Amino acid sequence: MTTPSEFHDRMLSLGLARVSEAAALASAKLVGRGDEKAADQAAVDAMRTQLNMLDIQGRVVIGEGERDEAPMLYIGEEVGNGTGPEVDIALDPLEGTTLTAKDFPNALTVIAMAPRGSMLHAPDVYMDKLAIGPGFAPDTVTMDMSPSDRVRALAKAKGCAPSDITVCVLERPRHEDMIADIRSTGAAIRLIMDGDVAGVIHCAEAAMTGIDMYMGSGGAPEGVLAASALKCMGGQIYGKLLFRNDDEIARARRAGIEDLDKVYTRDEMVTGDVIFAATGVTDGSIVQGIRTEPGWVTTETLLMRSKTGSLRRMTYRSPL
Repeated sequence: MTTPSEFHDRMLSLGLARVSEAAALASAKLVGRGDEKAADQAAVDAMRTQLNMLDIQGRVVIGEGERDEAPMLYIGEEVGNGTGPEVDIALDPLEGTTLTAKDFPNALTVIAMAPRGSMLHAPDVYMDKLAIGPGFAPDTVTMDMSPSDRVRALAKAKGCAPSDITVCVLERPRHEDMIADIRSTGAAIRLIMDGDVAGVIHCAEAAMTGIDMYMGSGGAPEGVLAASALKCMGGQIYGKLLFRNDDEIARARRAGIEDLDKVYTRDEMVTGDVIFAATGVTDGSIVQGIRTEPGWVTTETLLMRSKTGSLRRMTYRSPL
């Protein structure tokens, strides 16, 4: 028998997919319209409305920002209808606001759910990230290796030349030296404008995406979302928080972070069973974007459960 307080991931997973779909459908109306804030707000409104229909006592641990920065889906906000299990929720209502506004690939709506207390409360600071797909021994690549050494280590583990490795990197000025070091090995680089949750997920499906490894710094909250995805799909991710000033250190302290230099593994960022859902807004290498035709709209959602390792691709077609 299932008690109301039990995290019954199988029953909750379809509801989580609906949350992700609702956000994608809302933001899809603003694809290519050049208004990042409006697209993000539409996704936030839809995601919050749908979350509050679920039989959960939810708490947002990764959200739109701290309470004084975000009117809705802020860190610490209670969501759900107040019945059912106590859960942690990590979300990015629109991962890739710029991608959406410019109609570029790989914009997603992303949400993950796990039992209360099992997700890292990552502050809104940068995180240095390193990820590879499943099938490799622990510490095949590590954070203390140089970028070029990581490429050579992964190539050795795969039994291929470094020139056969492709690394996904967020295109930012801060990554110029890292990019040069990676390219010194002959490895290829897939530069992305935005959306490093999708960038990490690419590693878990290397045969489909052609990407073997992700590295570079991006938002710490997105690191927890990426870890949630890899917990379901397999693969390794390491993350180390980066601080630019005392205010960011204070944010970490408020989030309960004691060791500011700690390197987090996937299972330290997400300690319990997790459900993960991502719906395409624009076309990408993981899921298709929103499709509209006279009278109909179609979404594609990736729905995963770490408990079973199951991965489901769901197509949802509804009348306009």
